[in-house]
Amino acid sequence: MFKGMDMNEILGKAQELQKAMQQKKAEAGKRTVGSQVGGGMVKTVMNGNLELLSIEIDPEVIKREEKETLEDLIRAAVNENLKKAQELGSGGNLNDLFGNFDLSKLSQMGFPFGGEK
Repeated sequence: MFKGMDMNEILGKAQELQKAMQQKKAEAGKRTVGSQVGGGMVKTVMNGNLELLSIEIDPEVIKREEKETLEDLIRAAVNENLKKAQELGSGGNLNDLFGNFDLSKLSQMGFPFGGEK
């Protein structure tokens, strides 16, 4: 895989990869997903970096003092957003980041990715 590449080229590719991954993370942070559960009683918004940005709770739920129901609704809304936000992050694939760089033997070098093709 690394025949004809010197260490500087390998390090350069690693730096390109790091920069591309940072850029993808920044892009994911700008994208948001939202969920509503319980007929709109609880609404949440999360970004692609899996950060919960907001929770909106219908005042009627609070008035009823149904703590357990409210907790269940919040958990359901957050979990729904987590699924959506994770899908945002998996939209690209490693080839987008690595280009023509052959990843097939990186796992043999101790990297946790790049298994055999």
